[in-house]
Amino acid sequence: MIGKTNGSGRRILTFPAVHPCVNVSLSTVIASLIALSRSISSFQWRTFPCNKRNARNAIRLVHLLQPFIDEIRENQSGLPDSATLSFSELHLTFQKLLFLLEDATREGARLTMLMESDRVATQFVVLSRSIATALDVFPFNSVHVSEEVRDQVVLLMRQARNAVFEVEVDDKKALTCVRSVLTRFENRVEPNEGDLRLVLDYIGVRKWSECNKEVKFLAAEIGFQSNSEEKSKVGFLCSLMGFMCYCRCLVMEVVDGEGGNSNPKPEAGRKISVEDEKILSGLNPDDFRCPISLELMSDPVTIETGHTYDRSSILKWFRSGNAICPKTGKRLISTELVPNLVLKRLIQQHCYVNGIPFITDLGKRKSGDITRTLHPGSFAAEGAMKMLASSLSARLENGTAIEEKNRAAFEMRLLSKTSIFNRSCLVEAGSVSHLLKMLSLRDSSAQENAIAALLNLSKYPKSRALMAESLGLALIVRVLKNGLKIEARQHAAAVLFYLASDAEYRKLIGEEPDAIPSLVRLIKDGSDRTKKNGLVAMYGILMNQHENHKRVLAAGGIPLLIDILRTCEKEDLLTDSLAILATLAEKNDGAMAILQWGVLHIAVQILSSSTSRMGKEHCVTLLLSLSMHGGVDVVADLVKSTSLMGSLYSQLSEGTSRASKKASALIKVLHDFSERRSSGFKPSVIPQEQFVHVW
Repeated sequence: MIGKTNGSGRRILTFPAVHPCVNVSLSTVIASLIALSRSISSFQWRTFPCNKRNARNAIRLVHLLQPFIDEIRENQSGLPDSATLSFSELHLTFQKLLFLLEDATREGARLTMLMESDRVATQFVVLSRSIATALDVFPFNSVHVSEEVRDQVVLLMRQARNAVFEVEVDDKKALTCVRSVLTRFENRVEPNEGDLRLVLDYIGVRKWSECNKEVKFLAAEIGFQSNSEEKSKVGFLCSLMGFMCYCRCLVMEVVDGEGGNSNPKPEAGRKISVEDEKILSGLNPDDFRCPISLELMSDPVTIETGHTYDRSSILKWFRSGNAICPKTGKRLISTELVPNLVLKRLIQQHCYVNGIPFITDLGKRKSGDITRTLHPGSFAAEGAMKMLASSLSARLENGTAIEEKNRAAFEMRLLSKTSIFNRSCLVEAGSVSHLLKMLSLRDSSAQENAIAALLNLSKYPKSRALMAESLGLALIVRVLKNGLKIEARQHAAAVLFYLASDAEYRKLIGEEPDAIPSLVRLIKDGSDRTKKNGLVAMYGILMNQHENHKRVLAAGGIPLLIDILRTCEKEDLLTDSLAILATLAEKNDGAMAILQWGVLHIAVQILSSSTSRMGKEHCVTLLLSLSMHGGVDVVADLVKSTSLMGSLYSQLSEGTSRASKKASALIKVLHDFSERRSSGFKPSVIPQEQFVHVW
């Protein structure tokens, strides 16, 4: 009868309690009420960062009512309707009180609950008086209750009605300290570290991981408020997030257990069962990745065919007009999604064991669009971030120990991941040049954190010139080639992709002797995720750069890409490989090199079997370019294919607009060839003019 009270979908200080059903039996209500009271009483052993006395008084009130409820349970026969009404109201109030206690002790929300002390104290008043009101209607005169218990209940009712719940003196002191620090942030004045530590100690945030939980919670709340109709609290929450980010970076001395490693150990106290460890040891971690996005699934759902995908990925697939299973190609009768809770739990355990942050699907939706982070949200948040960026940049420049530099790079990596404003502050503070210098350090963790931070900063346009000038590009390419960890090489490839968004930098990347050969090697030897970064980077540097086309050919890119087409089952890797081949085939030398590797029948096969609209488009583009440059022999081979014409016609109605135009052009080429051959005329060339209007 008691709903799950700690669901991730409930916002703090919301109380979605429900009345017991009208026709529910009194015995059921009483049993549920006893269970609720025991849950509330268990909070007496919990730590309350604020409203300590108020919480203890509320718990004590419920605890002292337990003998009364137990006695009624033993003598519940023949109770009047007013007793049922009383216990129903009491049940509703106990639910709300349990919600409030959960929020008051919630990890990650400690600073927020401190700042809401007045509102929380008011809720304790309301709920205490609601308990008294519920007991007011209980028919003591017509129900057998021992005199001792009755007197105790009457006394408790009087106390509940007259109890004073107010913001406690110590809470007020901590609140004043927080507000003082925020004012100093607004005025660009560094806060007193003693004030920061006083607040952190008061709310029980003593470790980096606890501070990081506060930051993540506030980020989620900001995302929720920004997407809701009530945005009045966004500025306030941004100020609190600035406070906690500042504390996490400059007050916490080490990252829990690993002093600045990019993957801090999970918080202490959490355990997994022996059974779960055995299950995890027998599973392939790749099975935890969505077949569509190749990312770890945060909300796995199963479709009609029995295959599982991440909810956001499969919904995007369905919305694009694909009513088929991405893995099997089977047309679906129903697109109903069934949550795979067992797999979700295993993924969470896998993330815990390996120190990987697990982001819920709800959190992913909120953080997916970070354009809202273009502005700091408040003057306090702006001041905190600007001072923090300067301090971290100074640590990179003046720090003597690798550990100190590594920690600063790690914090920059986190700060720049999801905030455009944070990126701008770090760039303006001069962090780019210092991070580039760190790439030469022979410390794998420091190198990885530095290149990961540069990856995040490369998404900010002003930073790209700083990375491309001087020796910056050479340092990035060196990590791509000889990075101490595969993760560092993977990040370096992603940096090149963002730099390649500028035509001038595409040219400079190509002129680095090791850039393209290193990308080829990364694609050849890396994991699926690493291949993805390498392919995307290669595609980026090929755009409108014929010299880079030649370099990819010289580095052996074509046989590698064709091998992926032959052996890989990952749809997105196939699509990326086809995109690169289609780009290379635009030039005659690229097309002729591709034809030497027998790619025609592979492309035709993928066109007929692929479930990716973009993959099909790239197939058509590739075949059209090969026909144009390869001449009659290529067209003759394509005409022999029994499945090609049907696949091309399907693109006229089901493909993208570009795929439709190119399919139409290729169909015309094939028809013209067949007609000429049937008339006895042997064509010698394919007129290139017919392709002018389809590119």
